[in-house]
Amino acid sequence: MIWLLVLLLALVFGPNLWVRWVMNRYAQDMDGMPGTGGELAKHLVKKLDLTGVEVEVTEIGDHYDPTDRKVRLSEQNFTGRSLTAVAIAAHEVGHAVQHHQGDKRMSARTALVTVADRLARISAAAIWVAPIIGLVTRHPVPFSLMVGLGLVGLLGRMLLHLVTLPLEWDASFGKALPILSTGNYLPKAQQAPVARILRAAAFTYVAAALADVLNLARWAVLLRR
Repeated sequence: MIWLLVLLLALVFGPNLWVRWVMNRYAQDMDGMPGTGGELAKHLVKKLDLTGVEVEVTEIGDHYDPTDRKVRLSEQNFTGRSLTAVAIAAHEVGHAVQHHQGDKRMSARTALVTVADRLARISAAAIWVAPIIGLVTRHPVPFSLMVGLGLVGLLGRMLLHLVTLPLEWDASFGKALPILSTGNYLPKAQQAPVARILRAAAFTYVAAALADVLNLARWAVLLRR
């Protein structure tokens, strides 16, 4: 039983730890790097003629905002001259390219984000209130209904991750890596490490999805009781 628990925790938290390890491993500024992540992103936006797309610093994590049409990079990646900064900048520009090309998966994800966020807020409130309702009513039905509502929110987030993963993979290997390789932005010796970083960028959502699976299983067991 202990080994099963260890295996489960490894499956859930292992990808997230791996992603962090890869990002940190290549996060040191490199001598000879011609520009920062932010400069590369701005250059690519101009070169690829992504009209209306802007690049800016953010404090909430690297991402592309399709509503405001902005590539947002963390301070470290915006000003950094590391392989991680360059790879992440190209990855987020890859999302801007998807949006520019009218990728239907991007549209589906954008619509689903709004629904998933609302469900997440409702489910969080339901899960928080469920024990109180159970104590007050001393009846299992209201408690089970509230927990069930909480599970709906988790299922919505899992669906969002399923839609997001193909987009992330395409942004890394369908867009960013070809752009960096064919544009001669990186020496061949650096392409393999960049590919690892781009793989880690795509797998960020795998780690999040596995964490949701663990929460879903935990609440499902609670509901059965």
